[in-house]
Amino acid sequence: MINRRDFLRQIGWSSAAVTAAPVAFANAPQSTDSVVPSLTGRVHTDGKGIAGVAVTDGFTVATTDKNGNYKLTAANAAEFVYISLPAGYAFPNERGITRFFQPITPKNGSFNADFNLERLTMDDNKHHFVVWADTQIRSEKDAELLKTESSPDLQALVASYPKNALFHGIGCGDLIWDRFELFDDYKEAVSMTGVPFFNVIGNHDIDLDAQTDDYSARTFKQQFGPTYYSFNRGQIHYVVLDDVFFIGTAKKYIGYLTENQLHWLEQDLALVKPGTTVVVSLHIPTQTGHKRRANLKEEELGGSVSNRKQLYQLLKPYKAHILSGHTHVNEKWEEDNVMEHVHGTVCGAWWTGPICSDGTPNGYGVYEVDGSDIRWYYKSTGKPREHQLRIYEKGRLKDAPDQIAVNVWNWDPIDP
Repeated sequence: MINRRDFLRQIGWSSAAVTAAPVAFANAPQSTDSVVPSLTGRVHTDGKGIAGVAVTDGFTVATTDKNGNYKLTAANAAEFVYISLPAGYAFPNERGITRFFQPITPKNGSFNADFNLERLTMDDNKHHFVVWADTQIRSEKDAELLKTESSPDLQALVASYPKNALFHGIGCGDLIWDRFELFDDYKEAVSMTGVPFFNVIGNHDIDLDAQTDDYSARTFKQQFGPTYYSFNRGQIHYVVLDDVFFIGTAKKYIGYLTENQLHWLEQDLALVKPGTTVVVSLHIPTQTGHKRRANLKEEELGGSVSNRKQLYQLLKPYKAHILSGHTHVNEKWEEDNVMEHVHGTVCGAWWTGPICSDGTPNGYGVYEVDGSDIRWYYKSTGKPREHQLRIYEKGRLKDAPDQIAVNVWNWDPIDP
């Protein structure tokens, strides 16, 4: 994995409404009751129950009955009760951060959580979403650039679409760079866009003082809720996963999906019709071309998901798109029913310059959904949508000095 210093050396630079939890929680909720809590509640829209909504504690998935009621027994380690937001409803949010969960605070062995959703006034089979990968702010200066460059760019993008076009965002991990006080700046930047964001945990969003992976997401959960969950819009089923496994020392981690997540995902997908388009967002790519490009014998454990085959097996009945970041390289691969989109970064060269390590400008992915079909393009910050390639004169490419080189940063093997 290329780091900031190596990269700079390479290129020659010297220098809505839901009964929601508060914006930031105290400590990660833990039951003090000796009795495992019974979780009950209702999912409704202005008093009318919504049937068939998936409800979970992160371990077991249940569905609401015809009146919108649900009941399940929480696991000992459960921290939240949350729903898979159903298609046809607005995404509840607080200043752009989606709120589909409540922290479990049991009393006398039970906890009740109701969710009141707002029905959309338009068809959501057509909708759009953006992927902000690696905003990665670690100073007030970085945060200011995010708010004065990236947020206005997304505002302008949304304004370029027809009025009332449905948009949501996915913050694809490394929202900050190890400085938790900057989560507030990230949330302010999101709120400025007017787009509701679902967020993914990255390796720079974890608690490095945790003894094990079990508690490494403590602060992230205080800010954004569960680290793995799902939601629906139109005909698309969206899943967010946590594939950053902290090994409890320094800043070391591996790309790995825990058994709890895979067990939960199996239950979640059991409610999804085979053949459906499923979009999975996670921070560390499930695989990349880094091993091939760097001529490595083994893949770096922190650069891809080591147990990705188990994920692919669960996704086999579906048309799957995987969205990731982490590498600061824009690339795609496709195999069988899966296509992975590894995104260039919002931060570019870690906010020191507007370019990623493969020459991709800083920016983000834009996806246009029509039914079960998805089209996509890469939006360079501050550039028009048509800005999709850069041409270099003869001699710039040492391996082919007599050829003109063209960097097409959103190239993929198929026409979307």
